[in-house]
Amino acid sequence: MKTTLRRLRTAAVTIGACTLGLSLLSVPAAEAYPGQQLTPRSERAAEAEQFSAEGVTTVGELRTVDGALSYARDGRTQVIRHPGATYVKVHFSSLRLAPGDHVTVSSPDGRESHRYDRHLDRATGSDYTTDGRPGFWAMSVDGDTAVVTLHSSRSSRATVATIDRFWRGYAPTEIAQHNLSAQSVCGTDARRDVVCYQSSHPTEYARGRAVARLLISGGGMCTTWRVGDTNRMLTNKHCFSTQAAVSGSEMQFNYQCATCGGANPGAGTKVSGATLYKVSAGGSSQLDYALFSVNNFANIQSFGTLYLATTATTTGARMYVPGHGDGNPKRLSIYEDTQGGALCTVRNANYNTWNISYSCDTSGGNSGSPVLDANHRVIALHHLGGCPANQGAKAHLIYNEIASLIANG
Repeated sequence: MKTTLRRLRTAAVTIGACTLGLSLLSVPAAEAYPGQQLTPRSERAAEAEQFSAEGVTTVGELRTVDGALSYARDGRTQVIRHPGATYVKVHFSSLRLAPGDHVTVSSPDGRESHRYDRHLDRATGSDYTTDGRPGFWAMSVDGDTAVVTLHSSRSSRATVATIDRFWRGYAPTEIAQHNLSAQSVCGTDARRDVVCYQSSHPTEYARGRAVARLLISGGGMCTTWRVGDTNRMLTNKHCFSTQAAVSGSEMQFNYQCATCGGANPGAGTKVSGATLYKVSAGGSSQLDYALFSVNNFANIQSFGTLYLATTATTTGARMYVPGHGDGNPKRLSIYEDTQGGALCTVRNANYNTWNISYSCDTSGGNSGSPVLDANHRVIALHHLGGCPANQGAKAHLIYNEIASLIANG
């Protein structure tokens, strides 16, 4: 979360009821096998160094390896593992497949699998991201292990794929260690897994389906969401503001727990960023938006969409915030402090020229979350933290700037 207010280093991250059950005090070396035993090393990428400066929650570390797949029977599989990692995102520096062959990047149980053919056709294979350098990034695999497999009937010693890097996701304790956290949980943290509200608040639950976790260049985290009826997404400008960053990022829809308080989010549906259409002028304390599209739009249409309010909200209006604070499975902020107690409301509808304020609970990773009112229209784009004045950019001002680029319903 971007904030210009006083920041504190926290000793632990606030975790929702749905946790990944991870605790990592020391980080063992990563592994890649079978074949040669690989020795990954940490590489502080320029992107990772910029995340903190830009107010983006850092959630991963770039590692370098020397790995290859070949047509030899003992060279067709590499298992890239970093104990305790929350995800693994693999980079191929080269891919030279023969016709009919393909490579998969999968979870060990096969529930999540991404297929890549020789021409990287998104229409027939899996999505992927790029960073402007040779090769491509496979979509991330949730968990601490990615199994990379060459599928072919050929037999030779020829190398057909080279793996040179991967991002590994930080465990919750590491996220706390690597991020400066603003005081954005105001009082008691009243956020709950979105599924906890499926029966009691069905509309809030349904609207939250349009909200996705945004993995930026493999190691940064924000929140993003569909806006309008066409292929358009909104997040903060401070999350990304260039076409290269959009192309290097992936959106994870339906990353939410299946049961209230369960440790079972599942991988959901992942798509990559396509085209950057517009970013706001001014700094991150102003409107702070980025409008973009995604590849494979048909894959996410079933999650619904959100619409911007076209007039200003009012002080005291009821509000709620769905998002991926700290990169966690999606949670909803509906109540201020206790379930069934005071509802979240707008504290000041005109905090300043660009922002409204509220004390509804948020945290790093919530940047880009929609702030919705009782009519389930987006009244603000969350982007600043610091109790009691968490802030969101006024949605009707954003609408005035992007109305010609969206279908607002």
